[in-house]
Amino acid sequence: MSVVEAPVPTSLIASGDAGRRVDLELIADLVARESRVLDVGCGDGSLMELLQSRRGVDARGMELSQPGVNECVRRGLSVVQGDADLDLVHYPDGAFDYAVLSQTIQATGNPKLVLSELLRIGRHAIVSFPNFGHWSVRSSLMLKGRMPVTKNLAYAWYDTPNIHFCTIRDFVDLTHEVGAVVEASVALNASGQKLNMNMPWWFWNLFGQQAVFVLRRP
Repeated sequence: MSVVEAPVPTSLIASGDAGRRVDLELIADLVARESRVLDVGCGDGSLMELLQSRRGVDARGMELSQPGVNECVRRGLSVVQGDADLDLVHYPDGAFDYAVLSQTIQATGNPKLVLSELLRIGRHAIVSFPNFGHWSVRSSLMLKGRMPVTKNLAYAWYDTPNIHFCTIRDFVDLTHEVGAVVEASVALNASGQKLNMNMPWWFWNLFGQQAVFVLRRP
């Protein structure tokens, strides 16, 4: 696997502070100022709010859950209720500078289709996801014989929204299948620290608890 280093803010490495998810802090620093951003699966709007305050972007959101939509509206954010598997088709080609999917691709019904749509809609696609190949996940299965519950995978097997388990290696293979170019990528450990970029892919796959990729069409 060939990887390209993405910048990680010092504050993020030190603490992952402000109570925000580490991947959201990283995504915010990867987005160009005053760009147009579509946040797919935007949840309560935390990323959109961060992008607007830090980067001055024109942020729009799509969220499936009614509570998430309600919270976005309460925050004064622009959001529509929609399903990433069904409703991205309604957006025109190149409508946004960035189409973002944070910690959501593993919960979609058709990840390949969703990723292809992100690349069609945005000049860049930014995807973050938990790594199901992390050593803690492997050890839980091997030693305990049970589906893992970790900080990043906090659901029991019977109520998890994650329906497509994805490792970093799996995601890289998917980028090849959809013909995407990897502009930048980073794997983070459990402390939010960037893993050594000179390590081979299996190291990322074993010790990266989550990853963030910036993609574009050829």
